[in-house]
Amino acid sequence: MNILVTGANGQLGNCMRNASAGSEDNYIFTDVAELDITDAGAVARMVKDRDVKVIVNCAAYTNVDKAESDAEFAEVLNAKAVRNLADAVKANDGTLVHVSTDYVFGGSTGNTPRGEDEPASPTGVYGLTKLHGEQQIAESGVKALIIRTAWLYSEYGRNFVKTMLGLTASKPALKVVFDQVGTPTYAQDLADAIFGIIEGRKLDGNEGIYHYSNEGVCSWFDFTKMIAKMAGNDGCDIQPCHSDEFPSPVVRPSYSVLDKTKIKATFGLRIPYWTESLEKCLMNLEAEN
Repeated sequence: MNILVTGANGQLGNCMRNASAGSEDNYIFTDVAELDITDAGAVARMVKDRDVKVIVNCAAYTNVDKAESDAEFAEVLNAKAVRNLADAVKANDGTLVHVSTDYVFGGSTGNTPRGEDEPASPTGVYGLTKLHGEQQIAESGVKALIIRTAWLYSEYGRNFVKTMLGLTASKPALKVVFDQVGTPTYAQDLADAIFGIIEGRKLDGNEGIYHYSNEGVCSWFDFTKMIAKMAGNDGCDIQPCHSDEFPSPVVRPSYSVLDKTKIKATFGLRIPYWTESLEKCLMNLEAEN
């Protein structure tokens, strides 16, 4: 089976390369240099010519703050391009696996983990355009799995873990917000889950929206403390602070813990606890250095 992975140079795309390395399926990895997913004709030709039966869309406009001043392009990449992928793979009787975000719940209140059926309430351009992408998939009628995730990090690219490794190693003191709570997600765990679903031929009949993050709950402050502790960066005085001490054009979700009951029950997944996966990522980064 031919499987197209878009956004292959990003965190999740690189992790999909790792996950699929031993597969007998043919994984086709593309980023914008190989395939511009905003070009509907190019996407349709690629899917038809390569007989693509599954698209895993890892491409997205993810700069949350910058999206506020770049709304038009964020909409193009997070919604219109998603429709291009949906239409193309539908025409080839295939399935779209699309990665979405906890930011669709930006305005939600309460401290109960977010279920797939909870009404969306994005508070910024990023969350709104990602929601539009989900809606484009629904309108297209394509067979699809939409997987919402949160707080993604990995050994690849720029992310919170790598930033905080640098800061806690170089700064004597640091303030980190404690009033935003969620769950860190190791991109390799998510990639392995997606790969397992595809490899196990579990796509057909299981279409719908799912939530995936690692297990457990923490604030950004707790996350940073654990990063520093595991890395041995004990010379930095890390203190909690409120979100309003770091003004932002976007209201970020204050509680975006995702309920993973559905994806675990449907696909028989065991999801690692967030500290287990963080330790694995840090060990890999240390080995690389």
